[in-house]
Amino acid sequence: MNVPKLRFKGFSDDWIKKKIGEITLKVGSGSTPRGGEKVYQSNGIPFIRSQNVNNNFLNLKDLTFIPDAIHKQMQGSTVKANDILLNITGASIGRSCVVPDNFKEGNVNQHVCIIRLKSGFLSRFIQPFLSSTRGQKLVLSHQVGSGREGLNFQAVRSFSIDIPSFPEQTKIANFLTAIDEKITQLTQKNDLLKQYKKGVMQQIFSQKLRFKDDDGREFPEWETKQLGSLVKVYDGTHMTPKYQNQGIPFYSVEHVTNNNFKETRFISREVFEKENKRVKLEKGDILMTRIGDIGTPKYINWEVEASFYVSLALLKQSKKINSLYLSHYIGSDSFQGELHKRTIHVAFPKKINLGEISHCLVSYPCITEQIKIANFLTAIDDKITQTQAQLEAVKHYKNSLLQQMFV
Repeated sequence: MNVPKLRFKGFSDDWIKKKIGEITLKVGSGSTPRGGEKVYQSNGIPFIRSQNVNNNFLNLKDLTFIPDAIHKQMQGSTVKANDILLNITGASIGRSCVVPDNFKEGNVNQHVCIIRLKSGFLSRFIQPFLSSTRGQKLVLSHQVGSGREGLNFQAVRSFSIDIPSFPEQTKIANFLTAIDEKITQLTQKNDLLKQYKKGVMQQIFSQKLRFKDDDGREFPEWETKQLGSLVKVYDGTHMTPKYQNQGIPFYSVEHVTNNNFKETRFISREVFEKENKRVKLEKGDILMTRIGDIGTPKYINWEVEASFYVSLALLKQSKKINSLYLSHYIGSDSFQGELHKRTIHVAFPKKINLGEISHCLVSYPCITEQIKIANFLTAIDDKITQTQAQLEAVKHYKNSLLQQMFV
């Protein structure tokens, strides 16, 4: 039978194969407004670009707008509530979303395709199919051009989709919409926690917000010194090592920026031991990016046996300053400003030399207040990590369902 692996109870009919062109009132896109980006403004009629179509949601926070007069000239690219938007060019090809119910009217550029369905077909059923593994295979197989870099409208209309009865479409759409709402809630919670942490950091490191000791007394005034007078700063190996299938983990910028140290390349123990004599990475140290990405810190809070590349700086733990406090301070506006003015921006990729890192100024209170600040900010980080893990789990659950709920 032409049915999916996973199905709601009460439905037994075969699904019917249809082409997008058979179930749509419109398949088309827009264009760059006459006058180009010069006509963009901060309010007016929403103008949707490919970057607004992301992660199965329409991002309305990063919109640009066009005048009403330009909108009227572009009626062929008018977007309405419940339209499906599909990116048809560039690196974001295949990303799609459903326009929310409360969206009034807008326009799209030439990189976004509008798919408007006939009565009897639900956009919140069709769009999840497009984002599923099967839907993405259609996108990949129908790309045209010498570099297979785009979809034309004829290709989109030719997409073949298996569709159930309207009641079953509704059941599936409502279920997946509920999951999307959970994803939205967790995303918003995560964003709010990050904004809260950023605001608190500004208050703490500008010393507008001060902690007190356990007896309620004020701590001493803060000091400011160069980083190099507080900790020793090293870089990683300058030689690209010979990687192997197993051995000692080898860290680079991507491990710090992605906060993922489980998936690594490996080097031999012989190479590791040689590098370890020069500089040893230990629990309590800080790794900080210094080439390409600059100033992203990672406090090493686990027992570690690893080497790292020259693109990372190692800030050795010291009795002069609490490492966990320092790792948070590195993310402050003050320290990021110190890094920025010492970065070689004309280099490609941009970089900051070790000596310049050592010259960056650090403000810090007594060790007891450092620990209080570090623990407070780390508790917020733990909540962010927990929320992020929940978000990733729901996304993984949805992707697993998509693979089983469509033919």
